[in-house]
Amino acid sequence: MTSFGFDDSEIDFADGQTVGAALIDAGIYGWRVTRRGGTRRGLFCGIGVCYDCLVTVDGAPNQRACLIPARAGMTVTTQTGTGHDDLAC
Repeated sequence: MTSFGFDDSEIDFADGQTVGAALIDAGIYGWRVTRRGGTRRGLFCGIGVCYDCLVTVDGAPNQRACLIPARAGMTVTTQTGTGHDDLAC
């Protein structure tokens, strides 16, 4: 198996697996934190229709974990809020 980085962990994945599927396989069910209330979200629809599974991938926020193919060496991080909270409005 190969792996990618997620926050402070290495996540193993099988060929063809998405980031969301690999996180679920690793027992991680929440990887986005909402702006209001700070609740954790993860996979909901699993087909890219909703936005519950958003993560930051290699520095790019708002990536749907259910659609992004897992790649060896990629860096995935929990997304907090909009993913653009560090930008001035």
